[in-house]
Parts: sequence; structure tokens; C-alpha cells
Amino acid sequence: MKVANIFATLPLRGNYEVIADYILNRVGACGLAWGAYSQKAVSIATGCNRLGIPVVLGPHSAKYRRLYLSRKEEDDWTVMDGREKKLVNTEEPSPEHLITVVESKERAMVTMAKLCIRKNDTAQGRQLKLTHYIALHKQYMGSLPDDLHLFVRKTTDIPIFFKKEVMAYLEKVGWKEKPVLTLPTLIGTYPSEVPLDAVVH
Repeated sequence: MKVANIFATLPLRGNYEVIADYILNRVGACGLAWGAYSQKAVSIATGCNRLGIPVVLGPHSAKYRRLYLSRKEEDDWTVMDGREKKLVNTEEPSPEHLITVVESKERAMVTMAKLCIRKNDTAQGRQLKLTHYIALHKQYMGSLPDDLHLFVRKTTDIPIFFKKEVMAYLEKVGWKEKPVLTLPTLIGTYPSEVPLDAVVH
């Protein structure tokens, strides 16, 4: 919460919706609840979700039967461009899920790297995040991620170390450039008493 207050100078008092929107769309954070999944862990994971932070859960959490999953390429990834004040379909599932379960620590590391990707990443920031995602996926899964094309907006996003390999993959799947937003927000895409100007700083 302090990130939104310090970097975006957003007021904290009585401003939960805007703070959660800021974190969901612009702060590359991800939670992890591992081990014996107690009610305390459920509360912590839920608290993260309320603030717009995606959470990765261990296999024990399946007994609580609550996941917030997307369907990647089928779902609508339209957000409001806070500067232009128009709806933009980013075609980018970032973050892909709010609560998801994984079966191993290796899969957890890969998933967490992916869930840190946000729509407002700079080219350098996206390069760094994709470097981690690709490196971990290759190390633990043995190949490039099959959804990599969804997270590359422009060629400047491609990590230099993996550029040749990634470019070949993108050509193979018929990748197209996506819009890059500097102020993505969900406010304005659903009925709310919060004005769009509240997120513009």
C-alpha cells in the first residue's frame, strides 16, 4: 500500500479501491502460501487478493476449493488507459490468475515469475521479468514457455540473452505487437463511484 502512496502520491485514507487497482495493474508483486494450508494462511492469501496481489498456493490448499483463475486467451483483457481515457484490449493476461494452485516448488517458482508481470512494465522491466520467466521455465520444465507470445508486447521486451530463440518462436506462432500502456487501470471498465481522475497522478 505504501508503494502507491510514495511513488504515485495516492492518498491512503478511504481510497482502498484505487490502491488495490494500482497494485493489481502496476506493482509486480506475488504472494506465496506453502506448506500446511491453515485458516491463517487462507486469510493471508485472501488479504493479498483484496489488495490486488496474486497468490500461488501449495497442493494442500486445494481442500479449500477456492481459486480465481483466468482462461488466458479466451478472457477479456481490456483495461482503461488512464492517460488517454479510452478502453484498450491489451491481449495480455497479466496477472494471469489471482489465486492458483501448483503441485511442486519448481512449478511455483515458474508461476510466481509469470505472475509478477504487469501491463505497465517498461521495456527494461519486461525484459528482466521475461528473463526470469524464461530461465526458470527452461531450467525446470525444459523448454520455452508455451504462452510466451502473450507477454511480449514489442521486440524491445525480448531479453537479449534469449533473443534469437524467442524471435524464432514468435515467428512460428504468428506473434503480433501489442499496445504498451503507462497508466493501465480497471477503474472505468465497471460500475464504480470512483472517478477515473482518481487514478491519474
